[in-house]
Amino acid sequence: MDISLDLVKKLREKTGAGIADCKKALIESDGDFDKAIEYLRKKGAATSQKRSDRIAKEGLIFARVNEARNEAAIVEVNCETDFVAKSDKFNDLAKAAVEAVFANKSGDVNNLLNSKNSAGNTIQQVLDEATASVGEKVELKRAAYYTSADGFYCEYNHLGNKVASLIEITGKVSDEGIQLGNDLAMQIVAMKPLTIDRSGVSQDMIDKEKEIYKVQAINEGKPENIADKIASNKVEKFYEENCLVEQEFVKEPGKTVNDVISAVSKASGNEYKVKSMVRYQLGETISA
Repeated sequence: MDISLDLVKKLREKTGAGIADCKKALIESDGDFDKAIEYLRKKGAATSQKRSDRIAKEGLIFARVNEARNEAAIVEVNCETDFVAKSDKFNDLAKAAVEAVFANKSGDVNNLLNSKNSAGNTIQQVLDEATASVGEKVELKRAAYYTSADGFYCEYNHLGNKVASLIEITGKVSDEGIQLGNDLAMQIVAMKPLTIDRSGVSQDMIDKEKEIYKVQAINEGKPENIADKIASNKVEKFYEENCLVEQEFVKEPGKTVNDVISAVSKASGNEYKVKSMVRYQLGETISA
């Protein structure tokens, strides 16, 4: 069957598949454009299955909040190479994934994969088409959706979108509050706090850290009573390094995050407090 080059190009523009694949799809579909798209989707699904055992360790992280700042979403979409991750097509795919989280008000990956976009395609079909187009495994690794009843969200996407964060702050939405939230979201990306404050650190973790510090001091020849004091001091240092509000503020060395929150609250006349936070880094869920 004679297939025109214009029709092949049109199919390629629509699906992103290669020229040869588009021509074959049109031949197999007797020139029917819609059936050719369906053919490529099926081929994409087959390609995806073939590549399911490949490790998709590259990709993008996207965090976003809605205009009212009472909803937030964050996703990780993976591929196999940084080359594909930097492409416009993959960038659009990751953004579509975060939009799907908002549309479905859910971070459940299985639900998201079965949901449909504005074009009527499921997210799984979109991923399969991307796999067929780029020749790599493409997957929605994880996602999360949040709502706030008494506060607002801010986000920070680090350059390159390999790491991002969301933070929820209680208090009135204001320019000062949003700037504070943006700064703290950046702090979370830069300094990797484990918890917001000391209440988020389990006693088991502290006991374990203290025991390690004490043994280290004793091994260095310190008497047990001195080793206990050294261990206690190091536990305080642990809190300062791993609790967000006790960390040194990256934008103003010499001040803690808590100092900055208090200063902004006083200056704005609004009381602000960090309620929740989340940080995604590319590949951190991949097992060695």
